[in-house]
Amino acid sequence: MDFGLVLQTDPPASRVISLMKRAERNGFTHGWTFDSAVLWQEPFVVYSQILANTTTLKVGPMVTNPGTRTWEVTASTFATLNDMFGNRTVCGIGRGDSAMRVAGRKPNTLARLGEAIDAIRDLAEGREAEVDGQRMRLPWVRDGELPVWMAAYGPKALALTGQKADGFILQLADPFLTEWMVKAVRHAAAEAGRDPDAITVCVAAPAYVGDDLAHAREQCRWFGGMVGNHVADLVSRYGEHSGMVPEALTDYIKGREGYDYSHHGRAGNPSTDFVPDEIVDRFCLLGPPEAHIEKLRALRDLGVDQFAVYDMHDAQETTIDAYGAEIIPALGD
Repeated sequence: MDFGLVLQTDPPASRVISLMKRAERNGFTHGWTFDSAVLWQEPFVVYSQILANTTTLKVGPMVTNPGTRTWEVTASTFATLNDMFGNRTVCGIGRGDSAMRVAGRKPNTLARLGEAIDAIRDLAEGREAEVDGQRMRLPWVRDGELPVWMAAYGPKALALTGQKADGFILQLADPFLTEWMVKAVRHAAAEAGRDPDAITVCVAAPAYVGDDLAHAREQCRWFGGMVGNHVADLVSRYGEHSGMVPEALTDYIKGREGYDYSHHGRAGNPSTDFVPDEIVDRFCLLGPPEAHIEKLRALRDLGVDQFAVYDMHDAQETTIDAYGAEIIPALGD
């Protein structure tokens, strides 16, 4: 199993770079960041410094979207980083939640997202692609590689992931839901004539190592609110008891009353009071190292290839070091 570190690009960028260097020293293989231009600093600028200050770490957004940047700009940016540092990027992509809504726009349609996945990958790897009706190619790209991993929860998004993406990003660490969604992605891949086992599965969730569960829950409760924001979209689209989305995912948002993006992805988010302890425990990894190892082994048995640690809490260095010392060695076999 691989391990990734997920951060927000809060200033100073030097701290983000320092934490990513620490992660690589501790055995992490991937460094991810949020991508929302209004809320945080520009991630691709930061990626260039992370890549320059690490040796093998792969970097990318968790996640970008096809609406805030034109597709040829996204592809060219990835391709430039790859040319400079040797194909060490991954394009995590989704419909766009905070990036689009904070800017007063609606998230992209799945149809547009599917077109963008193909176009960005093709352009970044040196092939011709169509962007808004215009055929184009980046003539300077040589030997480029850009895996595109899609974030998804709902049935249509899961199907699109199986049909188009090189990887699946699932932003929660509940084994029941992971099994349900991985099966949906792999089924869609098989239906599309693709090899379902070739799709990389990345589960991303907060991890907090320590014995004080009450404190750990409060530091990670924000995640239930962030996931709930996506679930609310699914409920509005499919209905509360449609059978299209597992009730284990939708039941807890009944007490949700709006969402304030100024606290997005941050400990102490006041928009997450509705999230019960049970959901925090199910969606996150909390407790001593043994508890993390047990849950990660269960996820690995379900086909998860990478666990990406959301490290937005008050024990960032401690979590990275604990994973490097005890957890990664136990799962790296």
